[in-house]
Amino acid sequence: MIIAIDGPAASGKGTLGKRLSEHFGFAHLDTGLLYRAVARVMLDRGLALTDKEGATLVAQNLDVTHLDDPRLRGAEMGEAASTISVYQPVRDALLAFQRQFGSQKPGAVLDGRDIGTVVCPHADVKLFITAAPEERARRRHLELLKRGEDAAYETILDDIRRRDERDMNRATAPLKAAEDALTLDTTHLDADAAFRAALDLVETRRA
Repeated sequence: MIIAIDGPAASGKGTLGKRLSEHFGFAHLDTGLLYRAVARVMLDRGLALTDKEGATLVAQNLDVTHLDDPRLRGAEMGEAASTISVYQPVRDALLAFQRQFGSQKPGAVLDGRDIGTVVCPHADVKLFITAAPEERARRRHLELLKRGEDAAYETILDDIRRRDERDMNRATAPLKAAEDALTLDTTHLDADAAFRAALDLVETRRA
């Protein structure tokens, strides 16, 4: 069974993906970490994020055993990942790994931007998680503060709006809900309420 979760930055899809995977005993992959990992390698090597060929080469040889690196969760890597994720060769290089991950038994939960539309178009359940930009910025602000990172709310909000614009309007695998996806707006839901709502949607689709 495959549960595909898509949505914009800080919508809560990652938290939901992890909790749903734990609930069902499935493997979980935050696919955004793959792009963040590519960006991290590029930055560490001094490569420009505009270097499409360099990004492609890194993606083709990416070591996926270090996706738990705390650096990948930072704002810098999020912005960098959004930049290199527009390159089709990079997406192609990471696609096979994502699909292989989704084929695990008894099931897998994958969250990202194009899981239900491109990576796993035949997923058993597709969720599209969204929330107002202001609420997503508030969540990200709190998350960064808890990690000891200095971040201004207005700066985060501007970054989120810029990433939304770039992700939704890119020519390659733009961020959008799959036609058969179930949409969940988490703007006014805390983590537990969002999980219960997502679980209800999954069970409805599975029934």
